[in-house]
Amino acid sequence: MTITEDVLLVFYHINNQDGFHHQNLFISGRNFETPEPAEISAIQKSFLRHVTKTFARTAFNMDNFGSYQGTAYSLRDRLIDRWNITQQHHTREDPKRIYYLSLEFLLGRSLDNCLLSLGVKDIYKKALDELGFRLEDLIGEEVDAALGNGGLGRLAACYMDSLATLDYPAWGYGIRYNYGIFKQLIVDGYQTEFPDYWLNFGNPWEIERLDVSYEVRFRGYVNKVTEEDGTISYVWEGGGKGCAVAYDVPIPGYGTMNTINIRLWSAKPAREFDFHHILRLKQQYFFVCATLQDAIRRFKKTNRPWSDFPYQVSIQLNDTHPTLGIPELQRILIDEEGLSWDDAWDIVTKTFSFTNHTVLPEALERWAVPLIQDLLPVEKKFPGDRDRLRRMSIIEEGHPQNVRMAFLAIVGSHTVNGVAELHSNLIKNVIFADFVEYYEGNKFTNVTNGITPRRWLHQCNPALSEFISSKLGGDGWVRDLEQLKKLKQYADDPEVQKKWMAIKRQNKVRLADYIHSITSIQVSPDSLFDIQVKRIHEYKRQFMNILGVIHRYLRLKKMTPEQRAKEVPRLVVFAGKSAPGYFIAKLVIKLINSVGEVVNNDPEIGDVLKVVFIPNYNVSLAEIIIPASDISQHISTAGTEASGTSNMKFVLNGGIILGTVDGANIEIGEEIGEENIFFFGVKADEVEDIRHLNRYRKIEMDPDLRNVLDAIEKGTFGDPKIFEPLVATLTVGGDYYLISKDFASYIEAQADADEAYKDKVGWAKKSILCTAGMSKFSSDRSINEYAEKIWKIKPCTVPATLP
Repeated sequence: MTITEDVLLVFYHINNQDGFHHQNLFISGRNFETPEPAEISAIQKSFLRHVTKTFARTAFNMDNFGSYQGTAYSLRDRLIDRWNITQQHHTREDPKRIYYLSLEFLLGRSLDNCLLSLGVKDIYKKALDELGFRLEDLIGEEVDAALGNGGLGRLAACYMDSLATLDYPAWGYGIRYNYGIFKQLIVDGYQTEFPDYWLNFGNPWEIERLDVSYEVRFRGYVNKVTEEDGTISYVWEGGGKGCAVAYDVPIPGYGTMNTINIRLWSAKPAREFDFHHILRLKQQYFFVCATLQDAIRRFKKTNRPWSDFPYQVSIQLNDTHPTLGIPELQRILIDEEGLSWDDAWDIVTKTFSFTNHTVLPEALERWAVPLIQDLLPVEKKFPGDRDRLRRMSIIEEGHPQNVRMAFLAIVGSHTVNGVAELHSNLIKNVIFADFVEYYEGNKFTNVTNGITPRRWLHQCNPALSEFISSKLGGDGWVRDLEQLKKLKQYADDPEVQKKWMAIKRQNKVRLADYIHSITSIQVSPDSLFDIQVKRIHEYKRQFMNILGVIHRYLRLKKMTPEQRAKEVPRLVVFAGKSAPGYFIAKLVIKLINSVGEVVNNDPEIGDVLKVVFIPNYNVSLAEIIIPASDISQHISTAGTEASGTSNMKFVLNGGIILGTVDGANIEIGEEIGEENIFFFGVKADEVEDIRHLNRYRKIEMDPDLRNVLDAIEKGTFGDPKIFEPLVATLTVGGDYYLISKDFASYIEAQADADEAYKDKVGWAKKSILCTAGMSKFSSDRSINEYAEKIWKIKPCTVPATLP
């Protein structure tokens, strides 16, 4: 930025005042007939105080990053005030609290979200502009908080936003990772992992709480002690000790005083984060041990009896990772609080609830019994059904024996929920069928996932948000997504359609500019933007997507220039990370980039087809990609995707799904109308029969797919030996994810999308109806269902006055 006389004079005023509460600060060089409003003056002084006093900078060395920090700390001051008021109110009212335990919280950038939630974006924009800064530039300086690696963490972040907005008394608990999963770069077409030093320059949104720390122990042994009166107690002795220190991240509610908190635990002394199997188990125990101590400390302040614990505390396990909290609370109640086994177990099972997020066997966590016995010496006693001991046992037989964490979570929780109707039915009828019968179905329910409309429309797509508000008579829909249904009346309105698609094109231009800046690939915003962004995995079938791209390319190559000119131009965008050791998934990334290298440099093809892989996908990148989509692909093999939430984000922004009858796609189709979604592929109840046949017969290869594989094997996209293991998953590997079975249907759905896109009026109508039908998929609805059906908690509204 250019340092102006204005900024220098403001620094002079700030640094020559006895205090920072003077309300009559004038900005020299501007012809104001009246003094600046007090609020703008206060913002500027707060901002400059942090720049000069917190970071010891001056007008001569203040860059955009330093200005971002000053703005963030200025906002954090407001958050802390609101958080303290919230905590005082909750302490006074003593409501039942929900503790949301998640190993991941993918928050994304906080500055823009905080400005919108507090309703101060416009005034901050004006205050900073008068100092010579563009708010948009400062927002871009923030680094995403690397506190997870996928949809689990983003769901948790959405739920914290809704808990705050809906005035629920809630705490989130997780781990403060020193390093993110990894920074992804593409080198010679391959994913290459580099350390993600996201905390290099600190995190202005967190508050280090050296006053909140707990001892965490590993290894050692349990010593049985008989007291003089004959009572027996158990003492954990030996082993190693660590210290968990709290870092608090305030989460503001939108349009409410309620400001809750995510408390992240950091180990002191800290050790570098890595992916070692044993370390992950230690992380899980470290996090639940500290969290339970914190929750128990808060409960004990009320002087209530232990029998009240489940009526004051509800603990939600976000997948199996925090499941060690169940035996740990049992240990604390018995060994440290002196309760009997039965009394303790009654409290435990009334306190915990468990969300299962998967249907994939490899994602159902198992830990070796000797490893758990070594790290965590806990007595073992759990209820079971003798007639089904082998199938339902928490301890899985084998060498070594394994603890089935999902089974432990089921037995130790009062409620287990799936995250979409199809997923919950699979849980009841297939995955945990024995438990459903054992508990007579009373323990299992469904809560379909949701997303926060604050970030995933209001924040990431401001032009569309403003236009929707103009049509609905205000922005009440941001807190009440049911109001979006009123948009249906405008679906056939030519002026609304024109404006709607103009906004879409603006978003496509923004993404096109980003793609060019990152990859140097020039793409046309007038193309159909076809996007698949998510973790790279065989079941998500990015492989099928790129095979479909090859099919399209081979078809285009056979056409004359005149024929190609009549085709719908298409940009196919991929983004997502593969696990570092997942060889096949990393080969998929290599194939995508190899195909892109050929297609994007073919002069005969030009803009008719472009293929782009955008590296290092994260929340902030999603906020650029999602509003620009025409089509988004959600094409997992039926019955393998628990729910998905990216599908909801795309549709909320007027994108149209091309997908399988799987996960939340089904419920989205029910809400927006199946005429506004491109379904294809086999149904979930057909999958196992097809797999069975594939094991005992030669796979019936679709002819078009065979041509595609031939092109790969002939070296059209580089050395064919590189891709042999990938091709083999279809030809000799049993085609477990049914790409060959679904390929013809997939290509037909793509052709249908092309044809529909040619009808600009019809496409605009589909896009409007997509957004209008998404009210069910607000995380506010999800959280209200959890609160009513599972947690049994009520809002605790904080008074709307500051002290």
